[in-house]
Amino acid sequence: MKIQCAIVDDEPLALDVLENYIEKIEQLELVARVDNAVEAFNLLSRQQIDLLFLDIQMPKLTGLELLKNITHPPRVIFTTAYREYALEGYELNVVDYLLKPISFERFLKAVNKVFQLHGLHAPSVPAVAQGSSTEQALYTEAFIYLKADKKMVKVLLDDILYIESLKDYIRVKTPHKSVTAYQRISHMEEKLPDDRFMRIHRSYIISKRKVEAYSTSHVEIANVEIPIGRNYRAAVLKALNRDNLLRE
Repeated sequence: MKIQCAIVDDEPLALDVLENYIEKIEQLELVARVDNAVEAFNLLSRQQIDLLFLDIQMPKLTGLELLKNITHPPRVIFTTAYREYALEGYELNVVDYLLKPISFERFLKAVNKVFQLHGLHAPSVPAVAQGSSTEQALYTEAFIYLKADKKMVKVLLDDILYIESLKDYIRVKTPHKSVTAYQRISHMEEKLPDDRFMRIHRSYIISKRKVEAYSTSHVEIANVEIPIGRNYRAAVLKALNRDNLLRE
């Protein structure tokens, strides 16, 4: 038995990455990939789909709106860059909620849940190294828009060194520029993938990959010493030590 899959996402690179992941699992068959929810709605009305990989933030019709308007929806795995929709997603009985950039390991865990629901054995797949070219490509292209100086400024996630809180504002530091935006750091923390970013102080979020050195009291990024808050210290040192071991 093969599970018939479809991907709905308005980002071409995200479509490519998910298609690549699906092709690695013999029991999955990709029957369609579409770039908007309206086309997905028409697809579901004329074709049997067992599993839908569904983005949330799309023009015209969001993934949430699509799911609410399907009478007999297939199994759904949300794929999104925004974690704030997680609760609403689970209220709609989705199988899983994947935050972009999506690693193959995390994708496989979600798919295994679908196999369990269908009474199938977990698939055996070839090992895929973390940091593979497709996974890294998706992360490199991932970005956010920040409202600054009455315009929306694009910032690549891979460029972010650290983020500093300035009360109701944040300063996002990259190697090329510094962007100050009206936004609370707690909201920014929710939007960023926690496998790449970490809150180390009430006033700072850092990119774990940009850390050049660290001690029990601070981390060093781009020759800037950033303090580790007392309430964050244990979790920060544990995470940095773990990441260091993984790289060895």
